Amino acid sequence: MNKMPPIEKIHEAYSAIADNRVAVGNGTAKVTSSNYSKEYTVTWEDGIYTSNDDASYWGGYAGYPIIAVLMLQGKIKLNHSIVKYFKGINWTELNANHKANYAKAVSEIMAGLKMNGIDCDAIAEEINEVYKQIELLNITCKRSSIKPPKSNSGKKS
Repeated sequence: MNKMPPIEKIHEAYSAIADNRVAVGNGTAKVTSSNYSKEYTVTWEDGIYTSNDDASYWGGYAGYPIIAVLMLQGKIKLNHSIVKYFKGINWTELNANHKANYAKAVSEIMAGLKMNGIDCDAIAEEINEVYKQIELLNITCKRSSIKPPKSNSGKKS
């Protein structure tokens, strides 16, 4: 992996999978944003992945669409018992409320899970393991030739 994503992008990838917002095809996938206002295109060939989500396009690292695809491809671990906890989260709104401070956004989600008796330590361990797997992946992330889509809300996801 050329540049590591923020670890919090794994949580967003879980949400995309939990909400069935990832449609994987042959060499391409469509990933819908958490508020359903944008659709991203992920492509891969010969270990080179591209996506037109803001993180991948502007940040130069694998955003949650690429991470979700890698999970569904079996290239990194996908723990289905954890995925369910991230269903229905509007990351677009959450990240906007926290001014793109992803750690604060995830802390808010985890605090809610903890209040409901969920073992957040086990989730954190799983997230850390996935992050290590991403670090060891022999793939390259490049900027997509497709510009990031604009949404009607004006907020980034």
